[in-house]
Amino acid sequence: MKLLSCNVGSTSYKYKLFDMDDNEKVLASGSAERVGAPMGLFVHKNMLTGETIRDERPFPTQRDAIECMLDRLTHGVLSDIHEIDCAAFKVVHCKKYIGAFVIDDDIMENMEAFSCITPTHNPPYIAAIKQFQELLPETPLVAAFETGFHKDTPEVARIFAIPIELTEKYEIYHYGFHGASHEYLWETVSEKMGRKDLKLITCHLGGSSSLCAIDSGRSLDTTAAFSNDSGILANNRIGDIDPFIPFYLHEVAGMEYPEIKRVLSTESGLIGLSRGCSNDLRDLQEAADAGNADARLAIDRYIYELKKYFGAYAAVLGGLDAVVFAGGIGKNSPAVRAGMLEGLEFMGVELDPKRNEHPAVGDDISVPGSKVRIFIIETDEEVMIARKAVEALKKAGLR
Repeated sequence: MKLLSCNVGSTSYKYKLFDMDDNEKVLASGSAERVGAPMGLFVHKNMLTGETIRDERPFPTQRDAIECMLDRLTHGVLSDIHEIDCAAFKVVHCKKYIGAFVIDDDIMENMEAFSCITPTHNPPYIAAIKQFQELLPETPLVAAFETGFHKDTPEVARIFAIPIELTEKYEIYHYGFHGASHEYLWETVSEKMGRKDLKLITCHLGGSSSLCAIDSGRSLDTTAAFSNDSGILANNRIGDIDPFIPFYLHEVAGMEYPEIKRVLSTESGLIGLSRGCSNDLRDLQEAADAGNADARLAIDRYIYELKKYFGAYAAVLGGLDAVVFAGGIGKNSPAVRAGMLEGLEFMGVELDPKRNEHPAVGDDISVPGSKVRIFIIETDEEVMIARKAVEALKKAGLR
């Protein structure tokens, strides 16, 4: 069974083609970075031949990245796209649906219903799914929602302090996101440490970021809530703010609500704090090192939010066995890791500065003998989505 796992991020597109009948063998993989930016990078790896192709060009939308992927797959991996037996998507949010499901009209309608709170995620995913429906009308498509891992979060962490009637009628809950990544990180570290009863804080840090408090495999809390504009500030999204700021901007600054929504979801976060310098932490770090005070403030605010939530989640867990970093920033930014964990020795968190500077993926970068271990893990959301897709196909009687 050839299963294509698709991961449509806010500024990236990643994919893996698996042979699920051959021990989840990866036949091809690739990614497009900086989607929507003036210049992007597409990398495609053919695991059958060992060939890697790098293509620098702009990808205005996710559709452009998907077309590039399909072209690469049908030149050396597949003879025809109809060899794909299932395409699975790491979708974000859907009213009523939490978990993995074969896509039908009702799921598409309910994804549309939550597009208003995921304006940078649901619309491109809906477009990508429709693109595949046109290309592969007879091929089952599966949606594995990011909220799935957080479905058993305690009720006290899932509700907001609004009238409970509104919560129930409009399904306004703390859903949580990046579930495939957090679940993969827990599974990987549990295997490394030989324990299932671990208290972990997993840090998925990238174009959008979230922390998750995990106790023995159960998500107790996570930073992103009803929408993924909540929690930690993102590349161009606001993160947590006082809920009356939008009303103030409307009533005093004269801004209309659609404009406020656009500003909070596309012009805030890193790019807003840096006065438009960049929404990419790599560029901001370079600018900050060159003396750009706005870039420095954006980075410092990002690290501050990470540290604040980290402390809160250690309290929620009632202890801590390990910290896990993943995602583009989590893997590649020694400065963010060091800044976030600085001064936390009283909690048993002791980062080894030398190990932190040049780690390999999978490394423990804590001081030897540290009470709390610190790992850098290459997350694999695509394989988690593939596994959940197979389960959804079996449940639907399609496998």
